[in-house]
Amino acid sequence: MPGKATAIDFTGIIREGDLVVCGQATAEPRTLTEALVAQADRLPPFRMLVGPVFSDTFPAGCAPNISFASYGVIGNARRLARAGRLDVIPSNYSAFCVDFASGRHRADVVLVQLAQAPDGRLSASLSNDYVIDATRRARLVVAEINPDAPWTYGTEWPDDVPLHVRVAARRPPVELPSPPLDDVSRRIAAHAAGLIADGSTLQFGVGRIPDAILSSLSHARDLGIHSGLINDAVVDLIECGAVTNACKGIDSGIAVTNQVIGTQRLYRFVDRNEAVSVRPASYTHSQSVLARIERLVAINSALQVGLDGSVNSETLDGVAVGAIGGQLDFVRGANTSPGGRAIIALPATTSGGTSRIVPDVETVTTPRADVDAIVTEWGVAELRGCGLAERARRMIAIAAPEHRDGLVARCRQMMRDA
Repeated sequence: MPGKATAIDFTGIIREGDLVVCGQATAEPRTLTEALVAQADRLPPFRMLVGPVFSDTFPAGCAPNISFASYGVIGNARRLARAGRLDVIPSNYSAFCVDFASGRHRADVVLVQLAQAPDGRLSASLSNDYVIDATRRARLVVAEINPDAPWTYGTEWPDDVPLHVRVAARRPPVELPSPPLDDVSRRIAAHAAGLIADGSTLQFGVGRIPDAILSSLSHARDLGIHSGLINDAVVDLIECGAVTNACKGIDSGIAVTNQVIGTQRLYRFVDRNEAVSVRPASYTHSQSVLARIERLVAINSALQVGLDGSVNSETLDGVAVGAIGGQLDFVRGANTSPGGRAIIALPATTSGGTSRIVPDVETVTTPRADVDAIVTEWGVAELRGCGLAERARRMIAIAAPEHRDGLVARCRQMMRDA
């Protein structure tokens, strides 16, 4: 069994042209990633794959000999993207995970954060993503053992995956506190909450709007969780009795997630908690699994929505600023779930006042054929089963008032040109 070091020298470990994969989001092994960036100037050029970044490890000007790639532009990865240093791989998150499992993507070196139970068992802790599959074909696996990381069910470290180097963590896991709610997010949440019945099972993402919607559901009963992530708001809903996971149809009594993204409060809650299962994307995002869930409500956001209902969550002005993520997986899963709803919730305007309801989106993340309900602070547009003219009318009704006349005029022009 390899010994546990307190520091690591990557000289001789990283080879020219290597692909280095590290844990994403709150699963980032910061002791390792910070050391790697600090030592990069004496290492040969290599590539690094990151997911959502919620640390300050990778500033825009860091380590010129590292080229970065990701399946999306989330969190502080935007700094790399704005500097032109992030190669975006346009892929559904679930397909991205499959590509590592199948060997289509192969890592040379994997950096992973692990938790250790009192009996010595290891756990991938805060994420059950592509990193575990990446380790199976890697030349070298470096594990950061973090005493502050929770040991979670579903992430037990596989016996057949060796850890070549172990390092003691010098930093606690990354935390992502819930952002403060504002009037717009509260208004959006009030409309969205009206679509969520007692007994629904929730999927949601990161950000102010999902947090606002969850915060508005404390009155609900027998909600369930089957999501790509869970956050601190889930603890609130469990503790107030709104979430019981009793009516999901599968995994009764268990909150299922792929990632744990929050603060130490959440990490303490999930630590050795059998009522929380951190499962791989092959389960959390599986269409066959999602179709078995009763009343699955998928809550996702967007950058733009077109008058026909097409959803753009990836680009603005031709520049990647978002991600496909699990949106399409969960929208389609909710559409096949008995009693399910697929909600796209977004502010009607950008912070600069530009309308997010547009005549045509520049990139289609979720096709109009899959769209169910669009929610802004101005109301709900129920689009399933509607023709194009009716969709446009309903979308304009939930646009910001100052943009509605312009959208009507543009819609009429589009109809004349058709």
